[in-house]
Amino acid sequence: MSPLLVSAIVIVFAAAVAVFVRRFIKSQEEKTIRYQNKLLKQQMDEIETMYLTMRGWRHDYHNHLQSLKGHLAAGQIAEMGNYLKELEQDLDAIDTTYHTGNLQIDAILNAKMAMAEQERVPVKCDATVPPALTVSEIDLCVILGNLLDNAIESCRKIEAEEERFLRVYISVLKQQLYISVTNATTETVRQRTDAYFSTKRGDHGHGLRRVDQVVKKYDGWLNRQNEPGVFATEILLPL
Repeated sequence: MSPLLVSAIVIVFAAAVAVFVRRFIKSQEEKTIRYQNKLLKQQMDEIETMYLTMRGWRHDYHNHLQSLKGHLAAGQIAEMGNYLKELEQDLDAIDTTYHTGNLQIDAILNAKMAMAEQERVPVKCDATVPPALTVSEIDLCVILGNLLDNAIESCRKIEAEEERFLRVYISVLKQQLYISVTNATTETVRQRTDAYFSTKRGDHGHGLRRVDQVVKKYDGWLNRQNEPGVFATEILLPL
């Protein structure tokens, strides 16, 4: 085989490899964009549901006042008290429980914590965040949305409700944003590889890989611990 022919074959092969790599990268980027859009839509749907519930309560405000006036005019004090109690319970159910100082994180936490409570997962959440962050809102949505979805899903798989728990802690630590999510789990896998993420967890696996990518994007720090019955994730991001 002549040197010229060998050279030509090498050039063609290199060009083919380059085309394959570009297509693969483009495919992964498109997959990431689709996943981000799906996650953002889910977050927005949850927030919209909360907003519509609050808007509906406001719309009924005048009707509630008329009912209370009717009980008052009829001297039905006990009935009036019961009505007020029901209104208070209804309002508590839609109140934004978590006020971190950052609107985006407030929206995500309130939506996800409400979802956890619906799944009968006991929640303990302590979050204080500066109003301005280096991390973009989309990336925050990716990190918190995926971590909390994964935690809630893990708890849902535990039949004994008394064994479920979800703990969230977000604060400033050494001039960095510190995020900690700890939850109950039935899994005992200690080493979490890309193969495990892709074959065992479906969308959740892809979501956890996206968390890794976002943390790397900001030169942050991530630590996962999987002990019997407990799964914990810690993240540090620059402010």
